[in-house]
Amino acid sequence: NPRNTDLISEPDFEVEKNNPFCGDEIKIQINLLDNQKVSVSVTGRGCAISQASGSLLAEKINEMSFSDLQNTIDQFRKLIKSEELSEIELDNLGDISALSGVRKFPVRIKCAMLSWVALEEIIKDSGN
Repeated sequence: NPRNTDLISEPDFEVEKNNPFCGDEIKIQINLLDNQKVSVSVTGRGCAISQASGSLLAEKINEMSFSDLQNTIDQFRKLIKSEELSEIELDNLGDISALSGVRKFPVRIKCAMLSWVALEEIIKDSGN
């Protein structure tokens, strides 16, 4: 079951994205905690790949430092696009690396990337 799906009542950041190719919809909400770590909610509906990716993203970044988010997005993008990752990067991704098989199905890459693109939009909108 998807994790970190409880909506945040007054999020510091919120973005909604959709994938018109297969109807995936995702909403990411983030609160910045006092120590600049994030509390995250990822909700949505769509194919199993988009939902699994969103859940794994939420599990990975919850309580992560806001400044480390872009690095994790970059590592996931490399994984999905068949770029070489170091052992450290693979270790950092942990369970998320289970989605590496998606790269064999180019049409599904957008499904896997949807929540990550939404998170990246939050980072850009924040000015960081």
